[in-house]
Amino acid sequence: MRLRGAALVLLVLPGLGFSQNKISDALVERVDTTAFIQLEVQSFKDLNPKQKQVAYWLQQASIAVDPIIYDQLSKYGLREKRLLEEIVAHPQGTPLEPMDKIRAFAKLFWANRGNHNETTSQKIMPTFTFEELSAAAGKALKNGAMRSGYAGLPPIRTQAELDKELNELKAALFDPQFEPMITAKSPQGGKDILQASANTFYSDVALQDTKDFQEQYPLNSRLAKIDGKLVEQVYRAGTPDGKIKPGVYGLFLKKANEYLEKAAAAADPQQAKVIRDLIRYYQTGDPKDWITFGIDWVQNNEMVDFANGFIEVYRDARGAKGSSQSFVSVTDQRVNSLMQKLADNAQYFEDHAPWDPQYRKQGVKPPVAKAVETVIETGDFHVNTVGDNLPNENEIHEKVGSKSFLFTGSSRALYHAGGFAVLEEFAATPEEIEIGKKYGEEASTLMTALHEVIGHGSGKVSPKLTHEPAYYLKEYYSTLEEGRADLMALWNCFDPRMQEMGLISSPDVAKAMYYNAMRTVLVQLRSYPKGETIEEDHQRDRQMIVNYIMDKTGAIERIERNGKYYLLLKDFDKMREGVGMLLKELMRIKAEGDYEGIKALVDKYGTHFDPAVRDQVIARYKSLDLPTYWAGINADLEQKSGGVTISYPRNAIKQYLHYGAMYDPGLVSHPSTAAPYPRADNDRQLNKQASH
Repeated sequence: MRLRGAALVLLVLPGLGFSQNKISDALVERVDTTAFIQLEVQSFKDLNPKQKQVAYWLQQASIAVDPIIYDQLSKYGLREKRLLEEIVAHPQGTPLEPMDKIRAFAKLFWANRGNHNETTSQKIMPTFTFEELSAAAGKALKNGAMRSGYAGLPPIRTQAELDKELNELKAALFDPQFEPMITAKSPQGGKDILQASANTFYSDVALQDTKDFQEQYPLNSRLAKIDGKLVEQVYRAGTPDGKIKPGVYGLFLKKANEYLEKAAAAADPQQAKVIRDLIRYYQTGDPKDWITFGIDWVQNNEMVDFANGFIEVYRDARGAKGSSQSFVSVTDQRVNSLMQKLADNAQYFEDHAPWDPQYRKQGVKPPVAKAVETVIETGDFHVNTVGDNLPNENEIHEKVGSKSFLFTGSSRALYHAGGFAVLEEFAATPEEIEIGKKYGEEASTLMTALHEVIGHGSGKVSPKLTHEPAYYLKEYYSTLEEGRADLMALWNCFDPRMQEMGLISSPDVAKAMYYNAMRTVLVQLRSYPKGETIEEDHQRDRQMIVNYIMDKTGAIERIERNGKYYLLLKDFDKMREGVGMLLKELMRIKAEGDYEGIKALVDKYGTHFDPAVRDQVIARYKSLDLPTYWAGINADLEQKSGGVTISYPRNAIKQYLHYGAMYDPGLVSHPSTAAPYPRADNDRQLNKQASH
């Protein structure tokens, strides 16, 4: 499970001594409210040549699966991706003004893996017209674009074929009422949560249709209604002997397997087995092969690590289908001790959890916990993920534990690109500002570590449950689990043992964490320019926590001062009391599979907000001239005669055309792509070119 969001992304790791010049360098460019930041992997230099080879081939496998998410989020996504990339790669003859608008929109499209905002789920509208897009596409066609196939899509060779494609994509790109949300958990217009969602996990399927259907491939399949019957269309590459036929996304999974096999050949024996487990799973799609991979993966702790698969279920309103994601990481030895100390004391935190003893786990297996820098993040994995605990399957947790990541490279880049402006604007008191400036960095790091290492792996479920808790809690499970992990961090940060173990420098670190958690609920409203409901699970969990504590304890109060809204933390002890109350209840709900219990909590405390407060927050945020959303630019690895080298492109267009070229070499081989792209400072002048 992933940890994302404003309270936790603005962090830096204590004692690492980064310079102010380094801080100013993290931000590469802005498009509207989205900022692109460069991810760096300072630990890459510590790898030996074989480890660098493993990282290179795993990176290629990550690029291979990247197109899948565009198709998962909309049935038009892959076609839109092809069209935009071909135009950007073949711009000759298109006037500068519409081309600038198309480039800006393409950057937002790549950043969000489609034309919906990845955080709010809401549709992103272009500022260019259909006529401008058609003219640019026509010029690109004349310049040699689209002559070959692209990621399984047929070539477009004539103007008539292009006109047909443009007309079929028109509503998906230009109609705000057509596919308005990736994932609609509060659907409008009489549709249910599946029918109102743009994602492709279900084809012509209503929620009622799934009620009594038993899925064999719950994570890695698409449900389709064919001739009145539900059919699972499995994601798989097929086996070399032909006994298992390729399924959905077979093209991408087969390509990924080619690179994974090369990574296995360069890896140590234990990691090679892990990688070949994944190859087998991608061939068969069998959930048993996924469990085998997960068990071996948890027990492998190499310097170069990775995730690749259909993993998180946030995009599915029903909370069952996994979205494709991947990352490749290198252990950051400089800050690894924090994660290891927490892991070594996992049983202590379990024993002191506030829930009933029957839900306490005994013989806790310390998770593999590591601080890492990412070489690459693709698919449904984004730079604002600062912590991750995997696998998600409870049976793996119980057998061998889990693996927790603290993404120091992402955290560092996000902090470098931010600052104290948001703290100073939204903090309710001078004390909150003072403590935030002094301990906010440390508190955010600790929050992420506790959330992932202690939070997700904690507790045990009732033996009465015959399925995973997610089966019973359905669309509310992800919100519950993220809330439970957040609350475990908030509960334990005030434990005196934290300072005794050397995990915090002062009790005020815990205060900073509480201030951060409270303030986030106000600040996160900047992400929702329209509507009055929160759809994203992490944001729902934070809203639920603060609103529950306000209601039950009075420890937090919303106040208005000089025409501005603030959240005032009046009593730390009462807030911790509320944290314990809600944590106890969430553990009971998870353990017992109480769907009605979690539905009532989320619907009352986690979903709705006051639009007037939101409008004011957006206005205040806009006055700060800070980005609202973040996107990462990955490092580039290249094989040369002397081995694998690393570089930092600082150019989103170049990087994403390079990724697309794995399935259409024409995106980088055409002479027009050698022309220089706008510099970052020019692109900042385009920050009004596309709108959310």
